[in-house]
Amino acid sequence: MTTGSAVVLGATGQVGRAAVRALAADDWEVRALSRGGGRDGSWPEGVRAVRADREDDAALAAALGDGCDVLVDMVAYGSGHARQLKGFADRIGSAVVISSGAVYADDEGRSFDTQGEPGGFPRYPVPIPETQSTVPPGEASYSTRKVALEQELLAAGAALPTTLLRAGAIHGPYCRTPRELYFVKRALDGRPVRVLAYGGRSRFHPVHVANLAELIRLAARTPGSRVLNAGDPEAPTVDEIGAAIDRVLGHRSESVLLEGGPPSDSVGKTPWTAEHSVVYDMAAAERELGYRAVTNYEDSLPTTVEWLAGQLSGREWTDAFPKMAAQYAPHGDLFAYAEEDAWLGEHGRGAN
Repeated sequence: MTTGSAVVLGATGQVGRAAVRALAADDWEVRALSRGGGRDGSWPEGVRAVRADREDDAALAAALGDGCDVLVDMVAYGSGHARQLKGFADRIGSAVVISSGAVYADDEGRSFDTQGEPGGFPRYPVPIPETQSTVPPGEASYSTRKVALEQELLAAGAALPTTLLRAGAIHGPYCRTPRELYFVKRALDGRPVRVLAYGGRSRFHPVHVANLAELIRLAARTPGSRVLNAGDPEAPTVDEIGAAIDRVLGHRSESVLLEGGPPSDSVGKTPWTAEHSVVYDMAAAERELGYRAVTNYEDSLPTTVEWLAGQLSGREWTDAFPKMAAQYAPHGDLFAYAEEDAWLGEHGRGAN
């Protein structure tokens, strides 16, 4: 006897692969929708892969057929996608939709959208509860579109009970913009130092795909209209992350810790670097869903590092991860070793 029927949108993406796997293991009858109609090798045979573009209402309607007990949406943005899901409410028992921790604003209105401005990095409470204020809804940015998505779906109430998961820094295999690449490539290149701003204390709460999939599984079993944070059981510092990746690769490097911000966009700045900690409160997920993490950051690293190393093998990192290259290019070179060596030399720290 199955738990019920589940439809997963964006099934072949990083989170979708893990979500399909978790739902299938929990005896859901899963239809895995993606634009290519592919399937992951780890999925059981009972998972039905379906080709459908969620931007095509007719294709999505056909894929839904007579409906499903739960729809899980990895790729929803903005009020348009929310209205699309509400239009199929008569065929969907409940929904689980991935949102983002980027929706939060601090008490002065600062958010991820203002972090590039002088003094614009948000100073959130530690940890951030779901009751913290958010940026306004709209179409101006990733954050505002996620808020618009949330508000539209929550307004549906009992017509479409939706759990919105505000994910932290997602990590694990199949990521198109993997933050771990920063330290993996440095270790593979034999870099002897890592220069870290803010004393290496920056924390940007991660969530492994397996933990996010567990939250999806639990929310599918416990429908409701709610927002919940999605994070790992701990939020390691950037210095701790670098050291942990070194251990996985058997590499040794020294941390050069700087008080204050990065001296340039290419020295001391990592994908986790933040002036103030970003840590999400997981108490509500534990209370409402009975959430218990299935892995932690360090235990999950070997699989991620192995996948990253495989993707880098024989290729430039910009070819292996073009989306990440495009995302970080306007903000400095992630691997500006010559500039870093010059800075180290100027400040009496050798690179070798």
